[in-house]
Amino acid sequence: MTEKTDNLQQIQGTARRFDSIDRKISAALVENAGRSFASLSEEIGLSAAAVHERVKRLRANGLIKATQVALDGPGIGKPLLAFVHVTTAGWGITAGMMEISALPEVEEVHTVTGDISVVLKVRVASSNALEGFLARLYALNEVRATSSHVVLTTHQERPVQAGVTDCLQSVSPEDIKPVV
Repeated sequence: MTEKTDNLQQIQGTARRFDSIDRKISAALVENAGRSFASLSEEIGLSAAAVHERVKRLRANGLIKATQVALDGPGIGKPLLAFVHVTTAGWGITAGMMEISALPEVEEVHTVTGDISVVLKVRVASSNALEGFLARLYALNEVRATSSHVVLTTHQERPVQAGVTDCLQSVSPEDIKPVV
């Protein structure tokens, strides 16, 4: 029986690695996801068909999770950005916390190590809206405390990047030199 793969080439027995060409394609798409395959092919040095096949494979393997539109917070009426640190009783991700995370004001939810349980990235219309959001958080039985950090200016905000910094790839203890 032959499995339909939409012309995706597969290596027998193993998934293909994320190679340097995939990294270049991904980096270009992060910069501008609306680019044509012809435009990408000129930059990458592959045919448009080859770029298209690689993008399809990256999507099929879950490495490209979505194509998204980046909205301007202030432009859509949500100028206040805050990171809310939440201390909970027990495990941080509960049914109540997941209900909160479904609100459109919540952009990111992270469980973290340290003296807090959860970090939320929240974008709201005003300080009053943030106060209302915090009141909703405190209505959850598991929430013990919060600490809000309001962003004054954002100097850089971007999605996951495909590039890697050579010196950060694998560092062993012997590679670390003391600062004198």
